[in-house]
Amino acid sequence: MNVDPIVSRLAARGVAFAPEIAGAAERHGLDPKLLAAVAAQETGGPGSNAGRNVVGDGGHGRGLFQIDDRWHAFAQSPDAMNPGRNADYAAGMLAGLLKRYGGDVREALSSYNAGSPKATGTTTRWADRRTLGYADSVMRHYEELGGSDSPESSAIAESATTIASVGALQSQAQQLPMPPPPVPAAPQTRSNAASYHRQATDYLGFLNDTDEKNS
Repeated sequence: MNVDPIVSRLAARGVAFAPEIAGAAERHGLDPKLLAAVAAQETGGPGSNAGRNVVGDGGHGRGLFQIDDRWHAFAQSPDAMNPGRNADYAAGMLAGLLKRYGGDVREALSSYNAGSPKATGTTTRWADRRTLGYADSVMRHYEELGGSDSPESSAIAESATTIASVGALQSQAQQLPMPPPPVPAAPQTRSNAASYHRQATDYLGFLNDTDEKNS
């Protein structure tokens, strides 16, 4: 993935911290627009694609992606307010959830927000008076970031499928039975070594004996 053009496109859409988001997405195999949409949902709000590096949620949400210090030790460290490290931590979480839920993006997003793949999660009321659950609201940000009409339009599905496939292969490999240990070869002695050598046949002597018997 060439990050520089992606950074330019994200920045053109109003994404704050575009280099940090694009870099984290590349490291974890995510669509950068999806990761930017999560930041917009967490600290931007409806109608804004510019996430902010703030402390929110009553002092518990840290940084661009609002990592909760009640659940994540990372959020208790100064790194949580570093936009690049915050983005990297969030990207790792989202990639792990995509793997856990078989590439289902909405289930992964719901779990990121509420800890359950089926939860509605935090609701957002948009300017057109639509109230959306967390996953649907993130996906609306994703569309506004060009997720449905860009060269990366299929990247969200491809990255989710790739992450899920890797997870499935790892799970299947762990379930395979271990091969039996090799049977050590018996030590070779002079007696059993000799038994594997074919005795030479004296064909000339055999013919001479036959001639003498027949004479």
